[in-house]
Amino acid sequence: MLTVIEKLVFLILAALALWYAYQGFRQVVLVLGRGRRDFLYPRWDAPPRRLGRAIVRTLTQSTVFKDRPLVSAFHALVFYGFVYYLLVNLVDVLKGLVPPAWFGAITLGALGGAFRLGADVLSLLILVGVAFFLLRRFAVGDARLEQGARTLQHEAVLAGAVRRDSLIVGAFILGHVGFRLVGEGFHIAFEGHPDPWQPVATAIAGVVGYGPDRLIGWHVGWWGALGLILLFLPYFPRSKHLHLFAAPANFALERRHADGSRVPLGALEPLDFEDETVELYGARTLEHLRVPQLLDAYACIQCNRCSNVCPAHVTGKALSPAALEINKRFELNLNAAAMAAGEASPRPLLEFAISPAAVWACTTCGACMEICPVGCEQMIDIVDIRRDLVLMQGEFPPELQTAFRGMERNGNPWGLAPDARMDWAEELDFAVPTVAAKPDFEVLFWVGCAGSFDPAAQATTRAMARLLTRAGVDYAVLGKGERCTGDPARRAGNEYLYYQLASHNVMVLSDALAAHAVDASARKLVVTACPHCFNALRNDYPQLGGDFRVVHHTQFLDALVSEGRLEPLAYGGSVTFHDPCYLGRHNGEYDAPRRLLGGIRAGLREMPRSRAASFCCGAGGAQVWKEEEAGDARVASVRMAEARATGADVIATGCPFCKVMLATATGADGEGPQVKDLAQLLDEGAAMGGSAGVGPRAEP
Repeated sequence: MLTVIEKLVFLILAALALWYAYQGFRQVVLVLGRGRRDFLYPRWDAPPRRLGRAIVRTLTQSTVFKDRPLVSAFHALVFYGFVYYLLVNLVDVLKGLVPPAWFGAITLGALGGAFRLGADVLSLLILVGVAFFLLRRFAVGDARLEQGARTLQHEAVLAGAVRRDSLIVGAFILGHVGFRLVGEGFHIAFEGHPDPWQPVATAIAGVVGYGPDRLIGWHVGWWGALGLILLFLPYFPRSKHLHLFAAPANFALERRHADGSRVPLGALEPLDFEDETVELYGARTLEHLRVPQLLDAYACIQCNRCSNVCPAHVTGKALSPAALEINKRFELNLNAAAMAAGEASPRPLLEFAISPAAVWACTTCGACMEICPVGCEQMIDIVDIRRDLVLMQGEFPPELQTAFRGMERNGNPWGLAPDARMDWAEELDFAVPTVAAKPDFEVLFWVGCAGSFDPAAQATTRAMARLLTRAGVDYAVLGKGERCTGDPARRAGNEYLYYQLASHNVMVLSDALAAHAVDASARKLVVTACPHCFNALRNDYPQLGGDFRVVHHTQFLDALVSEGRLEPLAYGGSVTFHDPCYLGRHNGEYDAPRRLLGGIRAGLREMPRSRAASFCCGAGGAQVWKEEEAGDARVASVRMAEARATGADVIATGCPFCKVMLATATGADGEGPQVKDLAQLLDEGAAMGGSAGVGPRAEP
């Protein structure tokens, strides 16, 4: 269809475009290669399985449709159109370069008709989808795409780079698809008769009019469509459009266990304190991040979904997980040539990627990672930056010093004497067995620091002791032998303190739980009422050789009720349940607490944000031990407002920190629903003959 001169010009331009695109992609690969590769959890194993999983997730768009159904639907139009256009562009190139006699079989018959129909319809849908996004960003606006006033943004972003990149990409797609569609319309007009397989292009042909002189319009359309590709290819590696390839790569490299199961969000990569060659712990510059963490910057689609669910960002604080990835991306673009050549990146992350205030505002709730449609791990970046600040630079909020000192000297962040760990049991009318006095127990009740020292959490601990005794569970507690699991230290970046505490606990637990059974399922069970302890014992301790059977107390109580060893909860009032981040999002347990609440006669009143979308209480990431960063509201106050809006009498939860944060976040009138642990509700119901109430007897 093209003249010889046109074919030569196209081949020359294509060779140049591909060469410059290759150089750009090669630079990206070299930059990624500067990242660290110290992984505990496999990233590169089982390539076929990883590749297959990545392809399925990409093609189904399952992660995109987690949120914003309307926006996701328009994105799907563009995405599936793009996938189909890989074939369309190949056919169009052949159509221009190959003699019609050789090429005709591809476009004739039912198969050719189906191909033309798909190209025609998807062309229109792509144009609709891109127009929607351009109008959304440049005309109508969407507050969900904006960063907060306190958020650090890269100078390129402040200069309009995001908007400029979006405009270039959007204009390219509109021009490419538009030229192609118009060109097909002119080709139909040239052929002199409508094509029933191409209704949109046929309509265009009717507008331009049929005639043998319309072939020139096809030439213009062909060159406009494919010429724009040649112009865009060199820019592609520097544009947000790169996420089309980076996102599937991110899926393929996600953290997986050797058996293929996903590593829970709550598991962090450990630091090796036995390796004396390590010169830096954590991340200070771009090259201190791991390869997947650098890949995140290229995979990010700048949708801001992570920031929209981030409790710190929602409450007006400096943290924006999206800004972190966007800032990384533009800094990588700015220094790609130098980094690809082996030079060090010129600036620390805290100067361009994220501010110290934002680093310390993170609650490590994992909402950003859960919602991200392309698998970015923003929370992991923040923890690594905290590690550098704490371990290498000694810079952290002064309030954390008290918690660190308490954990180091007394084994708990309150700094209270270890001898007081069993004081919670003094109000009980029975003796709580300890491991030292009863080494042949079947279930170890891990009380935790909050359950031992915090008055509100002690009420939960006593309720658990009564329930375990009532159910005839053969249990014991470690008592003074317990130390903090180290979770607050680890999430705050003090990995060495965590390592010391966890190493001690692994040794103590290993001795206490010494199993004589070969079958792993017969090992002694550990039950804890704290999701943070649960996460540490379940996900962190295996990194240090502590492979224990651990369940959360709501899971254990649910099993006791189902076995008939405890009466089901039959509460007469209304309840709403707050999903703790470290039980739900980090470890995937949503159903056991709700099964326990199944007997509520007034019904369970779910908050708008529940289960995987649950909004954080604001305590995680060691936030409970420090002042909340500057913002427009307290995180706990926002969550309490959601709970109050349900009209429930009681907020049920399964975490001592959630309990205290929500209990202290009552409204301006000082009134609000009571906040109780599920163990308390179950215990009160059993004590009152199967119908728990909200009365003066209930502990706080």
